[in-house]
Amino acid sequence: MTIVATLFLTTPATAQDCGTREGTCPTENGFYRLILPEGVAAPVPALVFLHGGSSTSAAVMKNGAMIRELGTRGYALITPEGQENPPRPRKNWGVFDNRTHPRDDIAFVKEAIADAARRGVDPGRVLLAGFSRGGSMVWDIACRAPGTARAYAPIAGAFWEPLPQSCAAPVDLFHSHGWTDRIVPIEGRSFRNGRVVQGDLFAGLAVLRRTNGCEPQMPDDRVIDHEAGLWFRRWTGCAGGRLDLLLHPGGHGTPKGWLTRVLDWFEARLAK
Repeated sequence: MTIVATLFLTTPATAQDCGTREGTCPTENGFYRLILPEGVAAPVPALVFLHGGSSTSAAVMKNGAMIRELGTRGYALITPEGQENPPRPRKNWGVFDNRTHPRDDIAFVKEAIADAARRGVDPGRVLLAGFSRGGSMVWDIACRAPGTARAYAPIAGAFWEPLPQSCAAPVDLFHSHGWTDRIVPIEGRSFRNGRVVQGDLFAGLAVLRRTNGCEPQMPDDRVIDHEAGLWFRRWTGCAGGRLDLLLHPGGHGTPKGWLTRVLDWFEARLAK
């Protein structure tokens, strides 16, 4: 038996083998993949991870390091599958980007979490994360349906234009971004002769600061981790919620140690 297999207990098999790394868990509007930790009494906390626009939920399940760390810490992994993006073969997420999409992905992610809750996940201890286009979907869910998860951790993806003027309620959000990212630049970029525009990350943070009641606008904490090469800005004294920004010197990717750092942050939020 492999190390990964010993760390996780799969749920009873269905026709789709839900609960295995290769299996799928069908819902009304799509499917997701799920692994539950072994030896941990249900209900368990969970990381919901939304893949990038050029990826799939199956690709997330190939991340053995993520699966091992989540299993060791007693977390389930939930990986919803993005919607079809014809004529391109890659999957997409229905972010609010001034275009129409065939599926309501806020409703779909809620649906996946609700289904996973029936299989042993604690819906009150869900951290919703995502990369790139999936990260943008995390921003939209955090803003428009903040009760979907307990906290949010997008990577390399932010609001698309038009940016919302305000969000539904305060949230805890930990955003990570590469200083040299050219796929989703910090300032955003436009496509299709300006008809589709990635939003400016700092403009999006301003929306969340207003919603969270962060006064003054400047962060309460500014830290440079010279050894790790990371820069942090934290808004911890807001009327509601907390915002953390991590900048790393890399490009369109995930900084080293991201999962450990974000799970530590999430567990501190749960303790509040």
